[in-house]
Amino acid sequence: MLFNSYGFIFLYLPVVLLGFFQLGRINHSYAAAWLALTSLIFYGYWNPIYVVLLLGSIVANYGWGIRIAKASTTNLLVRKKALLVIAVIANLALLAYYKYANFFINNLNPILGTDWNLGNIILPLGISFFTFTQIAFLVDTYQGKVKEFNFIHYTLFVTYFPHLIAGPVLHHKEMMPQFSKPISYQVNWQNIAVGLTIFIIGLAKKALIADHLDEFATPIFNVVGEGGHPMLFEAWVGALAYTLQLYFDFSGYSDMAIGLSLMFNVRLPINFNSPYKSASIIEFWRNWHITLSRFLRDYLYIPLGGNRKGKFSRYRNLLITMLLGGLWHGAGWTFLIWGGLHGMYLMVNHGWIAFKQRMSWTGKTFGAGIITFIAVVVGWVFFRATNLTTAIDMLQGMAGLNGVSMKHADTEFAIAMKSYGVQLSGLMPLTELNPGNALSIIILGMIIVFKMPNLQQIMARYESALSAPNESTTKIRFFVWRPTLLNVMFI
Repeated sequence: MLFNSYGFIFLYLPVVLLGFFQLGRINHSYAAAWLALTSLIFYGYWNPIYVVLLLGSIVANYGWGIRIAKASTTNLLVRKKALLVIAVIANLALLAYYKYANFFINNLNPILGTDWNLGNIILPLGISFFTFTQIAFLVDTYQGKVKEFNFIHYTLFVTYFPHLIAGPVLHHKEMMPQFSKPISYQVNWQNIAVGLTIFIIGLAKKALIADHLDEFATPIFNVVGEGGHPMLFEAWVGALAYTLQLYFDFSGYSDMAIGLSLMFNVRLPINFNSPYKSASIIEFWRNWHITLSRFLRDYLYIPLGGNRKGKFSRYRNLLITMLLGGLWHGAGWTFLIWGGLHGMYLMVNHGWIAFKQRMSWTGKTFGAGIITFIAVVVGWVFFRATNLTTAIDMLQGMAGLNGVSMKHADTEFAIAMKSYGVQLSGLMPLTELNPGNALSIIILGMIIVFKMPNLQQIMARYESALSAPNESTTKIRFFVWRPTLLNVMFI
């Protein structure tokens, strides 16, 4: 079930919301159990059999968490650490089987001359999110940060439907206090109104912009994947369309998650904060998938040693962290290259900062924002491409190595585009609409991304999320949301 489906908006959400607050008037535990149960139904709508997998993971991790918490005395520290290691390995093994087993086997077979085959393994929806969420819970328990062990609340913490599919990655300490507050189970009409407003803003990003951009990005990447060689214009249109599609899709889902959760009086952490406005890759990763960056920093980069053992160790740890972060997104060489590319970006960024400090240079680097954005676009080409050849063909086209313009509609690339229902207009065959529409939607997207305020700036009058990292939220005046009739009509 998707947030932008009619069934979710007009049936699932009203029923769950009504049931939650009605049961909340009777007993808070009943309401929490209702929300956990309906979250499992939300998950099971995609594939009921994997509800068993999700519940098994919840029960196992809850049990491990209790055992780790009880083994807290000095003479049991070795056992406590061993329990944590076993539990984390079990979680990663589950994730590795479903997400990476076929990838590794397909790459090992040619090397070993074998023909191993595990069959068609269907990837469980959201497995990366609920696995990382529970690993964070186990580590926090080991560090003594977890104080509450309520099974209903824990189940709700893991399955909570606003975050289950597309994040954010949650911390136990962020959510449990909210589930324990009596006020969370009482109707708050302001939270419902603000939450619904945020949800609709996110829905508009997804349905009106991201899905439309996909009409330009997908055909181009598909044709290149089949051997087509894009020229300069179509390569950049494809790359920029996907860059913006991903932005509005992820931003839209993040907004919808925050809005939905706020309607239940639960505030989620911000996961997205105008990353394309960043002036460096370091800043980009502070604003893109914020909770994943936090997880990778706290549970991978810092345990590896962080920057505590010199520059070489810092660069090595950055590269390892980003390579594994790339694999987290998907099982494929293109994801690994994307992660490694960002690891190298971060190494260069930190090196440049150190060089500027040695030279006593102050001030901003000229064109830093443009350089950062182009670097991100190049990375997304690898992220979107189905294989390395497709990514290289796209980058060659973006560099103009395949030609600069298409004056006729009879080239190999143009002919291939026709198989996707493309109507050629003479200069640039992009979609069944026309090249003008492609440029219009891309220019509109760029204006929104770089010139418009983000959600937290628009909703600056309301505490809609757990944190608002954007320091400029108080500087916006014209676009700040107010509950006026005009704004309601606009929404």
